[in-house]
Amino acid sequence: MKITVLGAGAWGTALAISLAAKNQVILWGRNQAAMEAAQVARENQHYLLGFPLPANLQASADFDLALRHALDDGLLIIASSVSGLRPILQQCKSYPLKNVVWLCKGFEESTRLLPHQVVKQELGDQILAGALSGPSFAQEVAQGLPCALTIASSSNALCRMVVDAAHGPNLRIYSSDDVVGVEVGGAVKNILAIATGVADGLGLGLNARAALMTRGLAEINRLSTALGGRLETLMGLTGVGDLILTCTGNLSRNRKVGLALAEGKSLDVIVQELGHVAEGVRCAQAVKALAQDLHIEMPITNAVAGVLFEQVAAREMIERLLSRDAKAESI
Repeated sequence: MKITVLGAGAWGTALAISLAAKNQVILWGRNQAAMEAAQVARENQHYLLGFPLPANLQASADFDLALRHALDDGLLIIASSVSGLRPILQQCKSYPLKNVVWLCKGFEESTRLLPHQVVKQELGDQILAGALSGPSFAQEVAQGLPCALTIASSSNALCRMVVDAAHGPNLRIYSSDDVVGVEVGGAVKNILAIATGVADGLGLGLNARAALMTRGLAEINRLSTALGGRLETLMGLTGVGDLILTCTGNLSRNRKVGLALAEGKSLDVIVQELGHVAEGVRCAQAVKALAQDLHIEMPITNAVAGVLFEQVAAREMIERLLSRDAKAESI
């Protein structure tokens, strides 16, 4: 199969490497010098150092070449951040695409829309479209370590296409028609990873981490249900699975944000040290505002937004959560 991956960051590169085991893949990045260097060195030294590019993988900064490669029966995979999704889709409008998948997790800040809603606004609903999501660190996927993901789409044909293209000995692909549940799970877990990073950074222990993750799952479910998602989706890879990985894995950028907040670092300093904004930071304000509009209780999300944007101290965030009135447990 011919596959184009738009976005040559760590995750886009890692997935392209995996897909190239049995597909003809073009990895597109806007940094021409970096793509030319990757094509010559057979390694994306700018964004995923140490992992060779297979023979079936071509690195390119030629957008027209990359898009034409994915036409007809090919597959286009967008590996941008949520903030970069709409601009890339607008570049794609002049091409007769049939099959589009995205990897980003979050809500668009300015509109509070999920990625599938952004895709529909820009490309319409005639194409086959879906979200590929799940617990996955780029370095481990590139290394060929076992990983399981979910392709979520209303199209069975697209789900079969993605399974055929990506499923292999070390990468298992499951399918779902609950696009909302998959996307909400992938979005809100990043906010919760910031919260658990704060708790771990303050030395509050494993009990506190487990409590934050469990009550955080309840918050994800409230929002997902209100938007039309299903609870059983959140019990799977893109809910519990991604939540566990992002809240506990040391490779998690959002967890690193929480750990740095616990040290008293400002958001500006944290972003400078990371080199970019973690998706949980971008997502927190949008989710908080959306929950308020929908009259949904999301105290952990509100607390994280307070630390990030309202100068609330990390320890005060925890104290506010612990001082809440006792109530019956519910999900």
